[in-house]
Amino acid sequence: MNHPTDPHKMTQASTPVGTHAGYMPGFGNDFETEALPGALPQGMNSPQRCNYGLYGEQLSGTAFTANPPERTWCYRIRPSVKHSHRYEKIDLPYWKSAPCVDPDVISLGQYRWDAVPHSDQGLTWLTGMRTMTTAGDVNTQVGMASHIYLVTESMEDAYFFSTDSELLVVPQEGRLRFATELGIIDLEPKEIAIIPRGLVYRVEVLEGPARGFVCENYGQKFEMPGRGPIGANCMANPRDFKAPVAAFEDREVPSTVTVKWCGQFHTTKIDQSPLDVVAWHGNYAPYKYDLRTYCPVGAILFDHPDPSIFTVLTAPSGQPGTANIDFVLFRERWMVAEDTFRPPWYHKNIMSELMGNIYGQYDAKPQGFVPGGMSLHNMMLPHGPDREAFEKASKANLGPDKLDNTMSFMFETRFPQHLTPFAANEAPLQDDYIDCWTSLEKKFDGTPGKK
Repeated sequence: MNHPTDPHKMTQASTPVGTHAGYMPGFGNDFETEALPGALPQGMNSPQRCNYGLYGEQLSGTAFTANPPERTWCYRIRPSVKHSHRYEKIDLPYWKSAPCVDPDVISLGQYRWDAVPHSDQGLTWLTGMRTMTTAGDVNTQVGMASHIYLVTESMEDAYFFSTDSELLVVPQEGRLRFATELGIIDLEPKEIAIIPRGLVYRVEVLEGPARGFVCENYGQKFEMPGRGPIGANCMANPRDFKAPVAAFEDREVPSTVTVKWCGQFHTTKIDQSPLDVVAWHGNYAPYKYDLRTYCPVGAILFDHPDPSIFTVLTAPSGQPGTANIDFVLFRERWMVAEDTFRPPWYHKNIMSELMGNIYGQYDAKPQGFVPGGMSLHNMMLPHGPDREAFEKASKANLGPDKLDNTMSFMFETRFPQHLTPFAANEAPLQDDYIDCWTSLEKKFDGTPGKK
């Protein structure tokens, strides 16, 4: 007897690659994706002959014996040796690498900048990069650099990859497309992207002019921080990181590939697009993340936790608990702590803190820290709320209060950050920033119990 509804028949999802078209969810997952059916070998990595006449090639993000290994198998129209030829050194004078210590620049101090303005000059991802600080040493693969990017023009038949670093991209204005060997990432403000070391890509302007921030990580890859007693939920969740599905182009047109290697830039001419990976599988891939999915946690009774509670990603160093880089996010959240000074307290820190404002107002600096602007508080230099923020927080009626319309971030590193000549002499430095603490008053008069 046939039943009208079979209780054992299951209904399958109609979107096998996930719920976001063009992307696959998960952080550090072992993905597999193909742009043509049957292009991805099954059950093995390197068949004698790949389907469609493709070449098998491995992209390794770690040494072979690293545990766990980070690698991706690519099945491409041409092996990447066809995307490399004789190299010619070129100069990108505004993109600096560590060590970059100018004896005429003083990095010791508290600094803040207005947003770097757009210029009338047409700028691509490469020519529009402006390095603000460097830390560590690109040759020994420790430390970082921070940049502002100003982009008005797409890269046309031009491609780039860095052997030095992975790039954490934080847009502040405009929309960009990263067309990579492993797929397409479209990026806009309130999102971030990670572009791995060694991955070839070009950057196109979807909506310009575009401006944002870049953290160039010379060291170990960014990973999700351990949540410890917080447990399995809140902060950033792995499912909200999105890797692109496979996409390729088969175009035979004169092109250039620019390579960043040990802080220097070289270019080579080739006869085709290098974005020719038809299928891939592995765990070494670019991804993007929507900062609006970050769930902050904090004090629900008294006191203000350390800013580390807001860590989105961390790049470890050889010293446990002291990161090569922490990427920290300060977004909208409720403040409910009782009898507590709620803004960040005054402090000196062994870590060097570079902050950027994506939009809105930061609670510890209600004036002067503008969207697109940056500040730097180098290691062991004191900083904290200005007088306006201190007085307001000290006298506030401490009911529940939502910090709204705010999104700032911090690139924090164990190394001192050195200003570049651009940051010291050309970027719109606020010369009076250090004066924001001048009007803080002495309140002590020896009276017991005075508050």
